[in-house]
Amino acid sequence: MSIYSDYLSEIEDRKKEGLHPKPIDSTELTEAIINNIKDEANPHRKDSLDFFIYNTLPGTTSAAAVKAVFLKDIILAKVTVSEISQEFAFEQLSHMKGGPSIRVLLDLALGKDQTIAEQAATVLKTLVFLYDADTERLEEAYKQGNQIAQDIIDSYAKAEFFTQLPDIPEEIEIVTYVAGIGDISTDLLSPGNQAHSRSDRELHGKCMFEFDEVRQKELLALQKQHPDKRVMLLAEKGTMGVGSSRMSGVNNVALWIGKQSSPYVPFINFAPIVAGTNGIAPIFLTTVDVTGGIGIDLNNWAKKVDADGNVVRDEDGEAVLEQLYSVDTGTVLTINTKEKKLYQGDKELIDISSALTARKLEFMKASGSYAIVFGKKLQTFAAKVLGIDVPPVYAPSKEISHEGQGLTAVEKIFNKNAVGNTPGKV
Repeated sequence: MSIYSDYLSEIEDRKKEGLHPKPIDSTELTEAIINNIKDEANPHRKDSLDFFIYNTLPGTTSAAAVKAVFLKDIILAKVTVSEISQEFAFEQLSHMKGGPSIRVLLDLALGKDQTIAEQAATVLKTLVFLYDADTERLEEAYKQGNQIAQDIIDSYAKAEFFTQLPDIPEEIEIVTYVAGIGDISTDLLSPGNQAHSRSDRELHGKCMFEFDEVRQKELLALQKQHPDKRVMLLAEKGTMGVGSSRMSGVNNVALWIGKQSSPYVPFINFAPIVAGTNGIAPIFLTTVDVTGGIGIDLNNWAKKVDADGNVVRDEDGEAVLEQLYSVDTGTVLTINTKEKKLYQGDKELIDISSALTARKLEFMKASGSYAIVFGKKLQTFAAKVLGIDVPPVYAPSKEISHEGQGLTAVEKIFNKNAVGNTPGKV
């Protein structure tokens, strides 16, 4: 059997489990799919087009490298695929993040065809995941007087990849879903004994709530009932995300309640909204930031006090809690990102400034903290090449400095690689 036939057999097996075709990450399968596309008479051509466009993993996968080169050939008219125009090929490259797609875009931007070079430059100006080899190519072309390279570097110096992004909405309407009472462990969201399936995100998604299909169906029904609202997953009377499986836990939550990252990237979602009466576990919250999500400390329960201000206790000596406001499943709330408040209708419930700091708002706008980190590095590179100061675009980072105090090895590494900090300050 051919590798493509094997893939079709796997698809049939996955159908029995209620799963879609597994996203493609291998060189061999991608090449087989491309061969099917090139053959106008191939009976699998239509399905192969869908797999190529919508089911090939981006980034640094070997499949992405093959896809990027084929898109390059289409753009250069070396290959004609009626369903993929030059414009559509550029659009797909723009959704493939870093790695091989950047190399291809640089090939096109620094190539001889001026029209294609300008189109590639337009795409590159929106991207931030460039590695050292990529920026070195740009710098070398700039030094040789390449105008396209200068235009790209000028854009990077202004951080237009960030400033030209849409602003986040002032109001985000949400509907609550209580994941549990008390602390919510990451094992509820991504059980450790299912670690083997984490690379297959759709399959791993089935273990949400420890495979509890009743609760999964409740969540889906809630989304169907409120199609215009975001679901906020929360821990009632507890902390959200305690435990060690924070990345896979957040990925699974995002898969269920987040936003689709790209129409051409399957089962990779971002920006989940989570909350807890006692807030979010620190490392879980950091991972939520990585995805451009929101983590809210609800403070919707408080210790009950008597007329003298003393804490009321039950017969076991435990503090009695009283509810300040309800977040029962199905409660409709509004996050106001400008006022940094949580509302129920016109009623202000709490201040959520800690969830919407200037830096966190940047993470939301950029669809994740990694885009901010890479963006700052890219802007710093461009400003250095142009011999200018880095224009102030991003919110300043908090700086901690102790005069006359030595640095640890880790602190030295951090300071050497820090960008956006005060020059000369350690």
